[in-house]
Amino acid sequence: MRKSARYSTLAAAGLLALSSLTACANDAASTASTGSGKGTKVKIMVGGLDKVIYLPAMLTQRLGYFGAEGLDVELLTEPAGVQAETALVAGQVQGTVGFYDHTLDLQTKGKAVESVVQFSHAPGEVEVVSTKAAGDITSPKDFKGKKLGITSLGSSTDFLTKYLAVKNGVKVSDFSPVAVGAGATFISALQQGSIDGGMTTDPTVANILDKKAGKVLVDMRTPEGSQEALGGPYPSSSLYMQTDWVNGHKDTVQKLVNAFVKTLKWMSTHSAAEIAAKMPADYAQGDKALYTQSIKSTLPMFTDDGVMPENGPETVEKVLKAFNTNIQNADVDLSKTYTTEFVEAAK
Repeated sequence: MRKSARYSTLAAAGLLALSSLTACANDAASTASTGSGKGTKVKIMVGGLDKVIYLPAMLTQRLGYFGAEGLDVELLTEPAGVQAETALVAGQVQGTVGFYDHTLDLQTKGKAVESVVQFSHAPGEVEVVSTKAAGDITSPKDFKGKKLGITSLGSSTDFLTKYLAVKNGVKVSDFSPVAVGAGATFISALQQGSIDGGMTTDPTVANILDKKAGKVLVDMRTPEGSQEALGGPYPSSSLYMQTDWVNGHKDTVQKLVNAFVKTLKWMSTHSAAEIAAKMPADYAQGDKALYTQSIKSTLPMFTDDGVMPENGPETVEKVLKAFNTNIQNADVDLSKTYTTEFVEAAK
């Protein structure tokens, strides 16, 4: 199955900003290379290396699976999935670890991108509300007139927030999405009242609950949570790449997928504590127990084989069609948004 990619318009200013962001990402990810200096070089941009939803990227490196496949992988990081996607479309990296839903939107804009290995069958996202606003927001039906945090405009948190609103009778024009990133910036916005609630992932969720800064409104970290909120499995975290590059570098793509499938299998047979022990120490932000809990809460979202979940693409299309006019007015070919060729060979 093949997937076509979604295209984010790149104005000149955007390209300049991207260059700056990528430079920062190189600095931030200076230790995120296999370090061997040997093997086939591949650059992968991650929509937040320290986010638990993208944990397989760093974990694969820490387990040594990239190197075992003869790859020298450099992991870079951007704070939001849409920025990671932009780096791929701009040709600055060969792959992106981000949400599968971007591939559908990109297809409507003439960009062919496909998921080559699917990490998850649930979003791993959580809609939280501030402790102060918890009495006023008891379900997405109460989003009207509220300021809701997202990582950035055009991100998957933006997509899912809009869907939850529309599904519950609230127009996307009736609330204000506010780009606040994740981690400390998200928590600060919640505490200061800059947002009434918002969508984020672990370890941010665990820190919000620990600080009593907010409460969980919608939990999509499990397949059951995805089913309840979105009506089906929602493939999210994945490795996606430009289709032309995949077709021209199948051997390299196969090695990448082999490494990631090994990691997913390893995760399925190890505890959250064992996984946390493999990750960089600073990811725990000084509280290893809390970080371990954040991994434990999010583990149910991951697949153990990298295979696209049955009916997953259809759920994603349904969600996007609820609010995205590009998807509504397009005939999306879901078969071009992903391929199972490499995960099948990895088995």
